[in-house]
Amino acid sequence: MPDLRHRSQAAEWMDGAEVTPEDFAACVKDLAAVNTVTLARGPTLRFVTEAVRQAPRTPTILDVGFGAGDMLRAIAEVLRARGLSARLVGIDLNPRSEPVARSLTPPDASIEWCTGDAYAWAERERPDLIISSLVTHHMDDAEVVRFCTWMEATAGLGWFVNDLHRHALPWYGFTALAALARWHPFVRHDGPLSIARSFRRDEWHALLRQAGVDRAASVRWRFPFRYCVERRRW
Repeated sequence: MPDLRHRSQAAEWMDGAEVTPEDFAACVKDLAAVNTVTLARGPTLRFVTEAVRQAPRTPTILDVGFGAGDMLRAIAEVLRARGLSARLVGIDLNPRSEPVARSLTPPDASIEWCTGDAYAWAERERPDLIISSLVTHHMDDAEVVRFCTWMEATAGLGWFVNDLHRHALPWYGFTALAALARWHPFVRHDGPLSIARSFRRDEWHALLRQAGVDRAASVRWRFPFRYCVERRRW
């Protein structure tokens, strides 16, 4: 086990420039399965549902770093079941993500998939909600501060970050689960490393202070071993 007292700086395999589209697709599909098994989507779904209910008009929801697109597909299903509507947009810097998300998305889901820079996209359109799931641990601390500052300045209704809690229990648990499930080698390597790259509560508070949003945003621990950072404007 790595030293979990501090965030790991080691690179995840899936972020490598030489990753083939086939390996990337297999990796993010297995990560979508991981999100299902670990009940990862629940906190984001609850936040989005409440925000859409409170929105004065049909809101635009921007998912930054969508991967296989499973979060937006889950949001589409939940909103449809509750008779709610929103414009759903996913943006990801990695050009390998969009073909995978499109291939897994039913045509009637009405989700817009984009490849590119979220900061540049938001210069053209202002989203009502910004969400990200398991994205911030891919960033260094300075990038996390920039991301939070940008979300605060950009999202009309609010924003929500769903990421991992750096702790020995999920590190050991995921390592064993990934081996038993025979997930893709990238997942078996990157999953524990993602935990080692993630955050503890005091680190989130320090990052939010640097971003100037520590009084506006809240940090909550969610089962199983997640920290969710949320900012509400309703």
